[in-house]
Amino acid sequence: MAHLSPSGKWDARYLGPVPHDSSYYAKCMLGGALACGATHAGITPLDVAKCNMQVDPAKYKGLRSGLSTLVREEGSRGIWKGFGPTFVGYSLQGMFKYGLYELFKDVYMNLAGEEASNKYKPAIWLAGSASAEVFADIALCPLEMTKVKIQTSPSGTFPTSFGAALTEMSKTKIETRYPFGSLVPLWSRQIPYTMAKFFFFEKIVQLFYTHVFTEPKETYSKPTQLGVTFASGYLAGVVCAIVSHPADSLVSLLGKPSNKGKSVGQIASETGIANLATKGLGTRVIMIGTLTGFQWWIYDSFKSSMGLGTTGGK
Repeated sequence: MAHLSPSGKWDARYLGPVPHDSSYYAKCMLGGALACGATHAGITPLDVAKCNMQVDPAKYKGLRSGLSTLVREEGSRGIWKGFGPTFVGYSLQGMFKYGLYELFKDVYMNLAGEEASNKYKPAIWLAGSASAEVFADIALCPLEMTKVKIQTSPSGTFPTSFGAALTEMSKTKIETRYPFGSLVPLWSRQIPYTMAKFFFFEKIVQLFYTHVFTEPKETYSKPTQLGVTFASGYLAGVVCAIVSHPADSLVSLLGKPSNKGKSVGQIASETGIANLATKGLGTRVIMIGTLTGFQWWIYDSFKSSMGLGTTGGK
């Protein structure tokens, strides 16, 4: 039985096509960095428009008009503001999010034992993804704060180049609450989001392999398996966008100058829950669906090219 460790005991690290040793987790970390860094940085213009729609809805009414306002006022470079911190921040976040998810999943399965692991699979997915995200957000936070500041500051009031922006954030620590001032709102947005993202992804993959592709997973070609990965990632992303949108709106509103010194509760009650839940949601559903689909696809493509197999199954 391949599921047994060399000592003969059941071990979650030996369930997959290859044993989960430190080189396996390192490859997963690299795959996660590639998946998140490239995808988040690639949609910087959508992100700039979304942040500005949340912070100044009177001026930035919709995605298209918001982007054209930005281009008109700041040129085509205006829509790529914050590319640097986005790329670095989300590469680090992806490295921990995916790499540590694989690690925590194995740790929790081994703690639970074979029977409980099979019986309570969803609980393992949720615990593993939540644990990984705690660390992923600590890595992301300073860069996310810098990115939001670059993207939502009126033109000319804050440096847009990566190095200069980081220096400025360090200088204005009191006012910007840098480097970890947004950590709690970030956790409140990202932990439920990541739990939903990994849970729904694993669940949808399981449904595909249980009801649609009913033969053993390894009998299907790589393109088929990666197709299942992309579709599951896309659908999981749509659910996630809806779940996490109110907290995402709050994170953007916290960076708005007129909200300086206000508590999260105060900003929430002034904005109203309907606005928090719906403003910019359409954009975010398309954005997060596509993003999550591609992230899982890049991650699993990398994993399968390394001979590690794709994520999930029956």
